[in-house]
Amino acid sequence: MNLPDEELKHGFPVAAPGMRIGLLGGSFDPPHAGHRHISLWALRKFQLDKVWWLVSPGNPLKVDGPASLERRLAACRGLEMHPKIEVSDLESRFGTRHSAALLRRLLRMNPGVRFVWLMGADNLAQFHLWHDWAWIMRHVPIGVLARPGEQVRAGLSPAAQRFAKYRLRADVAEALPWRRAPAWTLLSGRMLGISSSEIRKRGEWKR
Repeated sequence: MNLPDEELKHGFPVAAPGMRIGLLGGSFDPPHAGHRHISLWALRKFQLDKVWWLVSPGNPLKVDGPASLERRLAACRGLEMHPKIEVSDLESRFGTRHSAALLRRLLRMNPGVRFVWLMGADNLAQFHLWHDWAWIMRHVPIGVLARPGEQVRAGLSPAAQRFAKYRLRADVAEALPWRRAPAWTLLSGRMLGISSSEIRKRGEWKR
């Protein structure tokens, strides 16, 4: 279902021109404290007004499907949430399957909003496999968050190498939302030792 922009305004997260909004996409299967941790980190380091969790219907790069979208949305909203973090099913409402298509729609509907795409270093390592990944790099600033020791692998990724001259130093990361894309930075810091796959393996979340 691909609704017109006008019909999507009801229930759409608030985004006014000039706002700095981080976009954290993923399956959130299940969501956990690590997602909240990197969101708060991004809010602080990039001086964002909001972080939107974009809960995807599914990941095109994964064979196994996640739990139902409704269940994952409810789990996200059930976490101890920060007032600047908002949970959204925009990808499902837009009817898109890839992040590039989602971003095209968001940019068209929100002129003047300064979006920053957020991802972990593991995603940067395989970013070149994403559909229209170079288009994303050229149209939205990207903030990459990594554990210590992951910077080398992420920095040697095809995406990082191709756009090396557009990398912003970590000590001026707060400028990222104001930079014209392509622009990206790679932060390293403490991460929580938790992942969705580990939670599923322990049987704490069954699809």
